[in-house]
Amino acid sequence: MSKKLLVLFLVLAMVLSLALTGCGNKKAAGPSEGSNATTENSSSNKPKDGGMLTVALTATPKTLDPVKYTGIYEGNIIHSVCDNLVYYNKDLDKIIPGLATSWEISDDLKTYTFKLRDDVYFQKGKFQDGRKMTAEDVKYSLERSAKESVMKRLRMLDNVEVVSDTEIICHLNEANAAFLTVLTDSGNAIVPKEEVEGWGEDFGTHLVGTGPFAFKEWKNGDSVVLERSDKYWGEKPHLDGVTFKFISEQNMMTNALRTGEIDVATDVVGESIQAIKSDENLVLNEKPALKVIYMSMNLTDGPTKDPKVREAIISAIDVDAMVKGLYPWGEAQRAYLALPPGSWGYDKSLEELVPKYNPEKAKQLMKEAGYPNGFQTEIYVAGTDKAAVIMQDYLKKNLNIDLKINLLEWGTFSETVSKGKAPMYAMSWTWYPDPDFFLYQMFHSKQIGSLGNGQGFNNPEVDELLNKAVSKTADQNERAELYKQALKIITENNGRINFANGKIIDGTSKKVHGFERGADGTIYITNPEVNVWKD
Repeated sequence: MSKKLLVLFLVLAMVLSLALTGCGNKKAAGPSEGSNATTENSSSNKPKDGGMLTVALTATPKTLDPVKYTGIYEGNIIHSVCDNLVYYNKDLDKIIPGLATSWEISDDLKTYTFKLRDDVYFQKGKFQDGRKMTAEDVKYSLERSAKESVMKRLRMLDNVEVVSDTEIICHLNEANAAFLTVLTDSGNAIVPKEEVEGWGEDFGTHLVGTGPFAFKEWKNGDSVVLERSDKYWGEKPHLDGVTFKFISEQNMMTNALRTGEIDVATDVVGESIQAIKSDENLVLNEKPALKVIYMSMNLTDGPTKDPKVREAIISAIDVDAMVKGLYPWGEAQRAYLALPPGSWGYDKSLEELVPKYNPEKAKQLMKEAGYPNGFQTEIYVAGTDKAAVIMQDYLKKNLNIDLKINLLEWGTFSETVSKGKAPMYAMSWTWYPDPDFFLYQMFHSKQIGSLGNGQGFNNPEVDELLNKAVSKTADQNERAELYKQALKIITENNGRINFANGKIIDGTSKKVHGFERGADGTIYITNPEVNVWKD
């Protein structure tokens, strides 16, 4: 390793990774070794009512409109205001009832029939006075998502048939074994038509749903404040309300937790991990995440359209050393594939297909591609640019590539990448254990134009495999084999560097009880399984 790189890694030992969340978006592991969440954050006391919970998020949401959200931090606020027909349980291995009490699936996987609760009310808004939810609202919300979702979350839905006020039938335009999982996403939450149409473009800052907490206030750039909904159909929330506060700087977030300004710090990294561990008033919660942190290259424009250039770029970066420099506190481990190891479609044997660090081979590939003297290009990132800085150094040193780093806020980043305008971009993707929510979203040609497939990946064979994986069988083993075939082609394309698999690491005050994030990064304050409270 060069002296320059060694110094760079030592500097980076105290900073964050560039991880961003796509959606977002499941077989969860329990707390990792060293986590004191189970023992120190448990209480034999009877839950208490009252108080506000303040949860810090690492990025500022752009919108809370379910069909327009692109980041997991947006989705986590939506989950507290709105409800879904069904949910994943805390272990992410079973679908449980939400607004739907039961469901039936046809043998051809094209018809899903749901029985609905008859005691659900919307929160009071400007354009309706807290009326009862009916099947028409479910039809409106799901069909709206099918037509307008920026992430194309309900791509398979053709229409919703209303049988009665408490029964609907979802007719799919194609068989899909993952449809129930799709419905758990906050992008498919149920909302009232009057509020959506009344607010228009401003609905995303005046969200109304049927959830445990009602939207109260959006303090631009600072926080979103929610208050308990008295009309919630489920168990009464213990808390009076929740404030989601936006703090992007890690030290500021940790200090706010230690002083009591916030109750929960999310996505903890760096020295903050030890700072929280050593504070007797705080608890550190850790678990492996269903998360891939990566850098993608544009497959349709510029030098990276050439597969030799892509292989050269991967071969020119010492990913092992980069990950050690970025995550000295164990916040993530080296990744290889476009699926996290926790997904049931993962195939460890494919790791050998990933090009290894080999600067001389990288230079030869660049020469063969017609770029012996390198070129200029750009990388787009949001949140933090630390990984991009390391890649910038490697590419300049080994290939004479001048990499300009464009650090953007989330909304601009998401829009730029979605439109395929980024020569390179770095982010992370966290979602469910079902491979469909990684591979289809990021590699199916129909997702070009969305955030997931901003690199423009287009392979008819992969499309066919991904289609078969949800349409031909509901058997998980058979589906896994199809995903592994697709993953092999994706890996051989060398279109991106999957450099890290992250962890879910949060810090909480010992006054907080029942707070737990899923391996997909989801936060629930109150739902059929969760009801957080404070001393």
